[in-house]
Amino acid sequence: MVDVSAVTPLLEEYAAIEAQLADPVTHSDPVVLKRLNKRYAALSPTIAAFREWQEADGDVGAATEMAAEDASFAEELPTLRQRADEAAAELHRLLLPRDPDDDRDVILEVKAGEGGEESALFAGDLLRMYLRYAERRRWKAQLLEATESDLGGYKEARVAIQASGAAAPGDAPWARLKYEGGVHRVQRVPVTESQGRIHTSAAGVLVMPDVDDPGEVELDPHDLKIDVFRSSGPGGQSVNTTDSAVRITHLPTGVVVSCQNEKSQLQNKESALRVLRSRLHQMAVEEAEAEASAQRRSQVRTVDRSERIRTYNFPENRVADHRTGYKSYNLDQVLDGDLDPVVQSAVDADEAARMAALGGGDQ
Repeated sequence: MVDVSAVTPLLEEYAAIEAQLADPVTHSDPVVLKRLNKRYAALSPTIAAFREWQEADGDVGAATEMAAEDASFAEELPTLRQRADEAAAELHRLLLPRDPDDDRDVILEVKAGEGGEESALFAGDLLRMYLRYAERRRWKAQLLEATESDLGGYKEARVAIQASGAAAPGDAPWARLKYEGGVHRVQRVPVTESQGRIHTSAAGVLVMPDVDDPGEVELDPHDLKIDVFRSSGPGGQSVNTTDSAVRITHLPTGVVVSCQNEKSQLQNKESALRVLRSRLHQMAVEEAEAEASAQRRSQVRTVDRSERIRTYNFPENRVADHRTGYKSYNLDQVLDGDLDPVVQSAVDADEAARMAALGGGDQ
């Protein structure tokens, strides 16, 4: 049974946004327009599902009344009831409590872990995997910061991934990539191994919602320590003759962000501030999640960045996700960006856990 009272405020918000989007004044403010379009896109499937259920439920009611006079309507009732039940189930799924950041873009960081050059090479593989995945989903990717290793891997890299236009619920970068945070383990014969032995190494992935509106996370200039320095490449050699790289330290939290990939000091500063806002936002979310009850927290995504979430086994061409039990033998395709089935296993497990927390949807 559908709880109409849960939909009513969404209907009112949807109508209000429609009115704002029809107002020419709204289109003069790109920040407001982007926010409204995102919210409108997020609400649209729920509103459509509610209207679908209303129509299906109305058909059941009408057929029930007329069945007493016309047997043909009685014959249609099972089909009509099934359609209404399916519409109600879809609406209930869409009404599940959502991550408020699900409509956001992301900033994703990959860092080499233990394993020296092999770990850095694997970090490079992961970075390329996410870039190819973004390409497959027609997202925009911008490399914000990268420190290469001597053999062409990455000691660390940071990339901003943005949806092209307003994404449907569940399709925005954060809604898909938030499950990627944690330790990724690789098992293979390193290029540096002369004996042909399989080694295990790891790289870490950190995913943060991209807080692109400066007004969302207030930064007091007195809380920031800003240093400039000369950009450097692999092995520490200078790649820029001016002090264009920027390092920002947020004194209250100790968070440090460096950016050197842009050509000017101003651009690097803006990129660093963008990353800093995202990190502070994510820290606040993680603190809130840590205080929440076990039932209310996601059963899949964890705030523990040290958790081993996935293993990439090259000799067996196997990918295994340790949280969801997902396993496939197409590692080469996954590393080429065919990541959706792996991600979907986490999305499905998370959704199932949230439905179970609400009693399976029996209302």
